[in-house]
Amino acid sequence: MPTITPISDLRNYGNVLEKVEVGSPVYLTRNGRGAYSIRDMADEENFQKAEAMIQLMCELNAGLRSADEEGWVSEEELEKQLKLRRHGRK
Repeated sequence: MPTITPISDLRNYGNVLEKVEVGSPVYLTRNGRGAYSIRDMADEENFQKAEAMIQLMCELNAGLRSADEEGWVSEEELEKQLKLRRHGRK
């Protein structure tokens, strides 16, 4: 469960940091509105992994759309292109 705290509580930052736990970030507010979040590093790593996975899925979907619109590449053509890239030619 997240903790919501006014940013002014950072004067005693030790008290604020004690509230941060895995799966329970602390949200800091300024003038009653969300301004910052403090997360445990394990949560941050999971967040970055999720972002990378979303980006990968977007790229894969773009590839599938491209293949559907422009046609698929044969296995032989793919192998040829990979060999060319391996040797530094495009």
